[in-house]
Amino acid sequence: MPDARPFPELDELLRSMGAAGSRISEIDASEAGAGNISVYAGWDVELRHRFPQQEDVTLPLPVPALAGRTLLVTGSGRRLRQIHQDPEANVGALRVHRDGLTATLLTSPRRLFEKLTSELNSHLVVHQDHVARRGLHLHAVVHAQPMHLTYLSHIPAYRETAAFNARVLRWEPESIVALPEGIGVLPFLVPGSEGMMKANVEGLREHQIVLWSKHGLMARSDVSVTRAVDRIEYAETGARYEYMNIVAGGAAEGLTDAEIAEVAAEFGIVSPRVH
Repeated sequence: MPDARPFPELDELLRSMGAAGSRISEIDASEAGAGNISVYAGWDVELRHRFPQQEDVTLPLPVPALAGRTLLVTGSGRRLRQIHQDPEANVGALRVHRDGLTATLLTSPRRLFEKLTSELNSHLVVHQDHVARRGLHLHAVVHAQPMHLTYLSHIPAYRETAAFNARVLRWEPESIVALPEGIGVLPFLVPGSEGMMKANVEGLREHQIVLWSKHGLMARSDVSVTRAVDRIEYAETGARYEYMNIVAGGAAEGLTDAEIAEVAAEFGIVSPRVH
């Protein structure tokens, strides 16, 4: 059945991207032009009033499930903290053509970027996968580089999903509620490479956050871009506690497995993935 929800207007989508970019910056997860955001809108969005300039572009990979629909994407090199000040200067809109291979890029005369984010292929393949498999109407993807999460991924003992989750999700009862699937951990893979894209897509089928070792992470949400950022914030807070505990010589216990299980049971989380 078609989704009967009232879908957000363009202004609301851009405001949420601005709020998300500001929060990512506030938690030190996007130095300078690092980090990028995209939002898939599976309904008709009026674009020309705010993005009157048009050019046809070839997409880096086929996305047939997104045909006829719109993606709002941050520009390459743009600072996420500045989206809220002038969304049109920092964001472009892709309207995917029916062939799923090309699109119209709509931008503002105030556009301050030459191309969309260099991570566009990683965004597109995740949107394509979830929309094709799950028939979503809205899907948000955020790539960021939170300092403590990224630091921990430089330590060999943390570059394994079960070990990472056991250490990072033990510091707040809220963590298992916000991240019941845990955080997927990928080995170091060259950003933008085919291997990275494949591993990232597979990871984001099982988890709502995937950590790219020695680089950053990608988070997704079916609800809103700010919800994706909330998940990043919970994960980064756990990583900061873990870093503090390392510095303190491992003095703190954190929540035990039994305590985490109690929290999960109270909130109806059937199979929490702490390990």
